[in-house]
Amino acid sequence: MTHMFDEGLDRREANYVPLTPIEFIARAADVYGDRLAVVHGDVRRTWGETYERARRLASALQRAGIARGDTVAVLLPNIPAMVEAHFGVPMSGGVLNTLNTRLDVASLLFMLRHGEARLLIVDTEFGELARRAAIEFPQLRIVSVSDVMHADPHAFARSIDYEAFLQEGDPRFSYKLPADEWDAIALNYTSGTTGDPKGVVYHHRGAYLNALSNILEWDMPKHAVYLWTLPMFHCNGWCFPWTIAARAGVNVCLRKFDAATVFDLIRREQVTHYCGAPIVQSALANAPAQWREGLDHRVSTMVAGAAPSPSMIASMKKIGFDLTHVYGLTEVYGPASVCAKQERWEALDDDERARLNARQGVRYHLQSAVAVLDPQTLEPVPPDGETVGEIMFRGNICMKGYLKNERATEEAFRGGWFHTGDLGVQAPDGYVRIKDRSKDIIISGGENISSIEIEDTLYRHPAVSVAAVVAMPDPKWGEVPCAFVELKEGIDASADELIAHCRLFLAGYKLPKAIHIGEVPKTSTGKIQKFELRARVGSERAIDLAGNTPSASAKKD
Repeated sequence: MTHMFDEGLDRREANYVPLTPIEFIARAADVYGDRLAVVHGDVRRTWGETYERARRLASALQRAGIARGDTVAVLLPNIPAMVEAHFGVPMSGGVLNTLNTRLDVASLLFMLRHGEARLLIVDTEFGELARRAAIEFPQLRIVSVSDVMHADPHAFARSIDYEAFLQEGDPRFSYKLPADEWDAIALNYTSGTTGDPKGVVYHHRGAYLNALSNILEWDMPKHAVYLWTLPMFHCNGWCFPWTIAARAGVNVCLRKFDAATVFDLIRREQVTHYCGAPIVQSALANAPAQWREGLDHRVSTMVAGAAPSPSMIASMKKIGFDLTHVYGLTEVYGPASVCAKQERWEALDDDERARLNARQGVRYHLQSAVAVLDPQTLEPVPPDGETVGEIMFRGNICMKGYLKNERATEEAFRGGWFHTGDLGVQAPDGYVRIKDRSKDIIISGGENISSIEIEDTLYRHPAVSVAAVVAMPDPKWGEVPCAFVELKEGIDASADELIAHCRLFLAGYKLPKAIHIGEVPKTSTGKIQKFELRARVGSERAIDLAGNTPSASAKKD
């Protein structure tokens, strides 16, 4: 039956345009074309110039044979060409596959093969991959980028220089918007810690909406100055290449993270915003005070990957950085929930305020829902802060699915929700808090122990920079907590001291039964490699120093 509000009221070219973030750069160039868009060493380009370069790239890609749905892979640090690729590739109709610059060649070759890349844009630093790719994929077109901040100017065999490639394109190229906002815009690979990585497919609609949500969560003003500490290969930089264009802001590029360089750039370019994993935030919070001299303006920062510790929050506040905690996964375009701050929290003591700020929070503005559900019945768990369920998302800021993996896609979206695999609780105020990944819950003598709870406790010790807790086999209890700890530079603490600290806050059965002090292995994006820690303890037994089981033991790595 036709309703009166449908009759003759159809979608038309005049009243419906598919949502796509490539529209953001067009507006930035039209309205603020003379404003600064990109800073990289001595390179300073306006939005008008950046838009022209993106259109040249799109035109050159089409002339090279890239058509709708073709994969264009890029292996680049946070340099101007990476910003341009986020617009030029989708303008051509292609799908942008940003590759992790820190992966081994075998993993990268797998991604090129699985994603069926037609063209590869690669920085000269990664020559080994380019050489292998040229051999493995004879039909793959290779474009080499000689970055001004990198000393190696040599192109690869069977490649064309990026600047020469751009000259083949038309700066006035008339690109077409996607016919359907559900079209793929990007392909991102998961870490693949339990097998081959999965290819996560993003659509134009989701990228557009998450880019706008970033603005809303941060109250980001026009012309914000954004420092690229977060890799753009990671969930397309949490969609911030598109966010910064929407605000006609400034992309301050950073080829490689270095704390001293970050402070120099914040000071010189008057950086207002940056994002980073906990390891990045810790490096800045614990940097020598002299590096921060001269910083007299407000800096907003987002952290994700793990809940910020109370000590990190306090350190950030002390140096004048306003920290926002967000949560998400590759499958939800990076962050899709935020620990939205409440005014009433300001009246609380530091520890309680830090506890509240460390939660994973509530849904992003343009995400439909985040919930804690029973993974079997999909019924909401009681909002009591105690009952554990699985954290799930629903809405436009969810992937299309996994490339060439229908079974995994169906399982991920079972019951009409995206299943994160993270276990959590919902507080009476509606805020979500992770308790653990499902595989990280430690079951000791029938009791469930949250590794995150123990890690949070360790982070409260002033000497602890990084903490990770995994299950260790135990003949009596089945498994017990085992902690791996990195200490802050210049501060020492013994394992016994750390266990005594934990005893102040945790029940006895939750105490780490072994503590390893030394460098904690991390992924290329700064996340702790718990799978490697599990492998380390899989064949180890806690050293019983006290003559009891379970024991308080320590191992110096």
